[in-house]
Amino acid sequence: MTTQNPTINETALARAANEARGLAMDAVHTCSSGHLGLPLGCAEIGAVLFGHALSYNPARPKWLNRDRFVLSAGHGSMFLYGWLHLAGYAVTLDDIKKFRVLHSKTPGHPEFHWTEGVEATTGPLGQGIANAVGYAVSAKMAEARYNTPEHKIFDHHVVCLAGDGCMQEGVAMEALGFAGHFKLDNLILLYDSNDVTLDAMAAATQSENTQKRFEAIEWDVQQVDGHDMTAFLAAYEKAKAASGKPQLIICKTLIGKGIPEVAGTAKAHGEGGAKFIESARKGLALPEEHFFVSQETRDFFAEHGKQLTARYNDWVKSFEAWQKAHPEKDKELQLALKGEPPADLLSQVPEFPADSKIATRKAGQEVLQPLAAAVPWLISGSADLHGSTLNYISASQDWGPDSWSGRNIRFGIREHGMCGILNGIAYDGLFRASGATFLVFADYCRGSIRLAALSGLPTLYIFTHDSVGVGEDGPTHQPVETVSALRLVPNLDVIRPADPEEVAGAFAAALTRLEGPTLLSLTRQAVPMLNDASAQQRREGVARGAYIILREKGDLKTILLASGSEVQHAVAAARTLGEGVRVVSVPSFYRFDQQDAKYREAVLPASCTRRVAIEAGATGLWWKYVGLQGKVVGIDRFGMSSPGDKVMKELGISADHLVEVVKSLA
Repeated sequence: MTTQNPTINETALARAANEARGLAMDAVHTCSSGHLGLPLGCAEIGAVLFGHALSYNPARPKWLNRDRFVLSAGHGSMFLYGWLHLAGYAVTLDDIKKFRVLHSKTPGHPEFHWTEGVEATTGPLGQGIANAVGYAVSAKMAEARYNTPEHKIFDHHVVCLAGDGCMQEGVAMEALGFAGHFKLDNLILLYDSNDVTLDAMAAATQSENTQKRFEAIEWDVQQVDGHDMTAFLAAYEKAKAASGKPQLIICKTLIGKGIPEVAGTAKAHGEGGAKFIESARKGLALPEEHFFVSQETRDFFAEHGKQLTARYNDWVKSFEAWQKAHPEKDKELQLALKGEPPADLLSQVPEFPADSKIATRKAGQEVLQPLAAAVPWLISGSADLHGSTLNYISASQDWGPDSWSGRNIRFGIREHGMCGILNGIAYDGLFRASGATFLVFADYCRGSIRLAALSGLPTLYIFTHDSVGVGEDGPTHQPVETVSALRLVPNLDVIRPADPEEVAGAFAAALTRLEGPTLLSLTRQAVPMLNDASAQQRREGVARGAYIILREKGDLKTILLASGSEVQHAVAAARTLGEGVRVVSVPSFYRFDQQDAKYREAVLPASCTRRVAIEAGATGLWWKYVGLQGKVVGIDRFGMSSPGDKVMKELGISADHLVEVVKSLA
């Protein structure tokens, strides 16, 4: 976007800043809960951003070329709610009065999809920084893919406000190192440097030189008085005009400014200053009326809104001209925004030879290629493991400054940062984000995965080396509890496919799911084709979570359940046991539990209580399917270092052991 005139109406913005402070104090005092430090300390920053510097349109909160503002320090949510209200978003004064009230638009921490103008669900510190990096990645991709010499429909900036807590978190530093290396010069990080953390002064836990730290990871750095609006705007405009590096503005602020009794101390972080608000309001020249916004401030933002609308209308004209000139690009963009893949997605993937015996990670590599062609907005990344996770889109190239249109992102050994960045890409809604690592490192990613599920983001995780079948690397790299732990995350679909055809079904199911993230759990070791069910049955069975892969002959007496690489053992055991044995493949607990009662009864009839499940992992969750009269063959201990097949046998994950367990049932 073009640089704005760096002159401001300081009188109007100073008035708005103090009234925003008043809104924050009144909201926190009313509910006796919340965080006043940042909303009060950063009020002048908010005034400059929302009253002058940011490009946005409250009437079109998802405008494609808006500046994205992310509040990483989500505990300071009243900062965001207050400025969204003043700026004209659908956050009313009544919403402000209902801060932290059940079902209000102003929950304790900002939530995506819940409040207009909130670009990311933040609160767990550092996540918003990673999300902002993801937004910047998405913007660079969009510029490369859709802009033309005649029409720059994407040229916005991503602005993130963070505090000391965010800066100390590992996920943030992973993402910031990534941003510096890849020269994301459309990213501006505002560091609310107030020298205070929740428990104590920041000096109790940190002593680094922030400027040198960021310069060392290839950022440009400025430092300003965060209460000097003219100085802050000059730094901001300089950051916008810079190229080649992401931009950090260290804003020295007084936490809790406006409440002298706590300002500048750790007590100002939370609601400690709320009891002093009456005297504070007088000191800020606010009237006795609570939740007060002056008519002058209303008029100022109304006039500013006209300028923003005019800027938006100019963009619309340019966008419409671009649509006419480039209908194919526009068609792809509209499809990407909807996120829905072609209806015939599975038909894009050829069936595997019936005698194939490959790892499901290898099958994933083969499945990914035609699906990536069918879904051109799908991008793929890996935490320095493309050679092992096998999720590289071969028709494209690496993403980066030399090729912003590349679809393969090298995240480096930054698993948590990777998943936080993927969330930012997903929040932006222009591209379908996927990333890969070994399953055991899902615990490094868990905070970001949880937020993807909470926020309903359609992120795709391609996690491989999913059991003790990893082998010689030993227990540090052999996940046993990981799949079950991930299955416990609400709104996360964990799919563990049994053979290449189930892999095809798993990728298709993931790409058609838009209401939340999907995690594919894939093997390192080869698995056989399970041809007792047709390729179509296996592919479609994944979409329903569980299905009959081998039907009993004669009367049903026993049901064997399994997922992933252990389905082969259940099938082999059924053959040994003879008639009356049904094998059910359960690639996704999440999907099966969502089926109607009729389907679930057809797969697992209540009349058959003689059930045994087998999975090379923790047993606990399987009991809901086998019942108290059944048994579970699994691994409730850590693994060992040896070839994978020997570890499996040693720990009882075999057809022979399964047969013994079935025979032990009454």
